[in-house]
Amino acid sequence: MATKNGVTEIEQSHVDTAQARMQELRAMRLVIPNFVIPSTKNETKRMTSAASVPPQFVETTTVALKNSTTMVRPGALSPEEVRGLMSYAEAYGPLADEAEALAHFIRHSVTAAKHRAGVDALTTYAVAQQLAKRPEGAELVPYVDDMRRALGRSGKKKAAAVVSRVQ
Repeated sequence: MATKNGVTEIEQSHVDTAQARMQELRAMRLVIPNFVIPSTKNETKRMTSAASVPPQFVETTTVALKNSTTMVRPGALSPEEVRGLMSYAEAYGPLADEAEALAHFIRHSVTAAKHRAGVDALTTYAVAQQLAKRPEGAELVPYVDDMRRALGRSGKKKAAAVVSRVQ
């Protein structure tokens, strides 16, 4: 960390590091084969029925295609292409699960950070309310009023009760 005029400056902000992680995730799009972004909001839902047929059914159709020339259709996938797509789906399904778990853990980490900051702020508010009631804490009254407005409190609720509920 660098200091300037006695003030500590963070060399790289959380925004910068988060942006770098987003760029890394987006770069993954370029290296994942068969990566497709849905073109409509409901595209995945529309594809679910055919995507849910059992793998054994898909394999049975590829065997039929391979062994019967009357089954071959112009423009249809070859048995090898179908098997390749099924292999891809089997291999990359766990990657999607891992990415979803990572997203869940990142959201939890965000909530945990907000929780810690919120608990600390509510505790500070409760302390400030008590100190503002004393003559030596009169300078805190405008801060307490600002805090109450920012918190969206119109009445006189005790922040200590709020702090005990969130911990």
